Amino acid sequence: MNDLAGGRGARGSLPLADALNAAQAAAADPRSVYVIALSSIAAIGGFLFGFDSGVINGTVDALAQAFGTRAATTGFAVASVLVGCAIGAFSAGTIADRLGRRPTMLLTAVLFLVSAITTGLAGSAGFFIASRLVGGLAIGAASVLAPMYISEVAPSHVRGRLASLQQMAIVLGLFGAFLSNDIIARLAGGSSATLWLGMPAWRWMFWMEAFPSLAFLIGVLLIPESPRFLVASGRRNDALRVFSHIGGDAEKQVVQVEQSMLGDQRRRLSDLLVQGTRRIAPVVLVGMGLAAFQQLVGINIIFYYGEVLVEG
Repeated sequence: MNDLAGGRGARGSLPLADALNAAQAAAADPRSVYVIALSSIAAIGGFLFGFDSGVINGTVDALAQAFGTRAATTGFAVASVLVGCAIGAFSAGTIADRLGRRPTMLLTAVLFLVSAITTGLAGSAGFFIASRLVGGLAIGAASVLAPMYISEVAPSHVRGRLASLQQMAIVLGLFGAFLSNDIIARLAGGSSATLWLGMPAWRWMFWMEAFPSLAFLIGVLLIPESPRFLVASGRRNDALRVFSHIGGDAEKQVVQVEQSMLGDQRRRLSDLLVQGTRRIAPVVLVGMGLAAFQQLVGINIIFYYGEVLVEG
């Protein structure tokens, strides 16, 4: 969950520069355009990550009025997405290893779409929270799947720069949600005011997410499976075909993947401990510390309650 909050906005400018550098590299090698296209489609998951996280910002007061909830219930409705995030991030890797990166991203796209529609249709706080939990599952899964897929299809010389597309997409998704909310609120005269089809504006704010969700769903249908997963599944010829489109020596790249997988072993919870002791490995403590400090910065307050704070 390292990127589920504080690290998002702070790293926005560097990923943008890296992504632009990757695009310039593509001009020198036309086959890199294909890799950037694959990475960009996967990064739509990051855009939805940011959009789904930020869209709640403009609806907090309207939700309290619509459902007649008190501050505690409204707060849980807003934060409930994080419960789904934790579950989605924890389980996405295992599902992707069993079903494949592409099918798991398809499932994630469907979850984003379902969450966007049902959240806007919610008639009670309970139904709204359940819908946000579904969206949280998708957010958590996207935080794992997009960088995983990009790193497995990108050649080594642009892998780091293309992986930064995920971070840039998250920031753009947040911006897109805030901008969309503002436009809809201005058109309606407030988040609780009636807009199109007699529906309150806050419902349309959530329904706007359906458009990038559909784009993600269609995009994932058009991309190939990760070559690393194909090799792991014994589909060597399919992996060769994907690498041949990406560029470089396809046979050599498949051999490299096969060699890298020789050292792979099934991960266990005991791997988090120093071997032969009950002490948590230092690298794990560093990771936990980074995640904790990202949350303690307080950036989630801005993401979820920024509009309330400004109005106050």
